[in-house]
Amino acid sequence: MTLALDHLVVAARTLDEGVAWCEQVLGITPGPGGVHGFMGTHNRLFRVASLQYPRAYFEIIAIDSNAPRPGRRRWFDLDDPALQSALRGGPQPIHWVARCDDIAARVAALKQRGHDAGEVLHAERETPSGILRWQIAVRQDGARLHGGAWPTLIQWGEVHPADAMPDSGVSLAQFSVSGLPAELSQELPSTVLPDAASTTEVPGATRRPRIRATLLTPRGLVTLQSSGSEIQDVQR
Repeated sequence: MTLALDHLVVAARTLDEGVAWCEQVLGITPGPGGVHGFMGTHNRLFRVASLQYPRAYFEIIAIDSNAPRPGRRRWFDLDDPALQSALRGGPQPIHWVARCDDIAARVAALKQRGHDAGEVLHAERETPSGILRWQIAVRQDGARLHGGAWPTLIQWGEVHPADAMPDSGVSLAQFSVSGLPAELSQELPSTVLPDAASTTEVPGATRRPRIRATLLTPRGLVTLQSSGSEIQDVQR
């Protein structure tokens, strides 16, 4: 049940804002994405794969104002007022997703140890090359564990979306997380670097960013990190 970094998640109030941010910060226009009708969201995607992070891609996601409100909380804390307030200042990295080969077993093992990664949902969406299918673990409250430091888990069907994405001119050089308990840090993929000091944060002190990504882009090396101002630190 090994984990691998699958994709990075940047949230925006609207996809138009997300596209403008990407062009300004990373120097590229993101590729097409799709619609998640069961979550009321939509996205834009582009490949950031590198030798260390094969099949990695980048997702810019926003609430789809044209979609009916879903009958549940949206994933990635997108319904959280604090996160939506933070996004008024512009799009920002909020989370990461890790792929695994037996998501049901992984979620069950986490639950036995007191970590609620959510229920496993079966999802699909239309793409130009056919239907893309996957399984993903989402909590009923839509929350990201440990402020987004612990990944949302995903298991793809026969097709992985990055395989059909052209080279974007952006690649992921390094990715790190902070704020995880030691028992979860030990389960991170070897290419995801834990912050060894993250478990000793002092109450009232400035919080470390939960995720930090360094990318090689047309604008040179760019480091993105999550904001500490919108963290909803769900532990379990």
